[in-house]
Amino acid sequence: MLNIGEYHTLTIDRETEPGLFLTNEEGDEVLLPNKYIPETWEIGGEIEVFVYLDHEERPVATTLKPLVKLDEFAFLKCVEVNEFGAFLDWGLEKHLFVPFKEQAYPMKQGGRYLIFCYLDEETNRLVASSKVHAFLDNSELTVEPFEEVDLIISNKSDLGYNVIINEIHQGLIYNDEIFQPINVGDHMKGIIKKTRPDGKIDVMLQRPGYRSIEPNAQRILDELAANHGHLKLTDKSDPAQIQNMLEMSKKSFKRAAGNLYKQRKIDITEDGIYLRENQ
Repeated sequence: MLNIGEYHTLTIDRETEPGLFLTNEEGDEVLLPNKYIPETWEIGGEIEVFVYLDHEERPVATTLKPLVKLDEFAFLKCVEVNEFGAFLDWGLEKHLFVPFKEQAYPMKQGGRYLIFCYLDEETNRLVASSKVHAFLDNSELTVEPFEEVDLIISNKSDLGYNVIINEIHQGLIYNDEIFQPINVGDHMKGIIKKTRPDGKIDVMLQRPGYRSIEPNAQRILDELAANHGHLKLTDKSDPAQIQNMLEMSKKSFKRAAGNLYKQRKIDITEDGIYLRENQ
């Protein structure tokens, strides 16, 4: 079966006027239109294609790479809104449809939105939803504290930023633990801080305690190298100054600087920290 919204490696079966017909091992076939045919090909050869529905709702193959496929999240631009819903640019000729009922907030042309791509079982069409939390499940957690995970920044709340964890769970990064610029749709690595009995997950962008010393220490060394070996930062510096300069908390800075001092990589004086000449 040629699943809509997925990549398939298919065999080139025959050439026709509209394009090449491709088949899988079960004998299912799909058309690859002429405009997507690569420069070199041969009957019996294999080709990777993406299968979706064309403007006439027929399965069709393309060698273009869409920005999202079935059961994935993506941050896409809205290119049209009409009486039926919104349409997103996902890198293919036919835009991705978002029904009004699947819009967390009314979409506007030119706006960018985090969406989930799924198959509408009634119409067998790929559609998108910006109600992304409906596609996450925290009933059975598959992550543990201190585990590194993949994150997608979902939306800002009063407490911080909601995030999508491994495209499965929903989590939260608290405001006082964010020391770098982040935006909705960003993909990044994170660390599971805590899993709660009610299924909620707290997430960090840095490892706690001694686990975060090395990356923070490296950040200090990089900033020292970029500033002629001197930073006007001490344990008495304002936390906001440290955050603006190093994107870390004052507590993390003191711990990392102390570690570098013990390793004889820096000197600490009343007017700041200095990179040792032998570094």
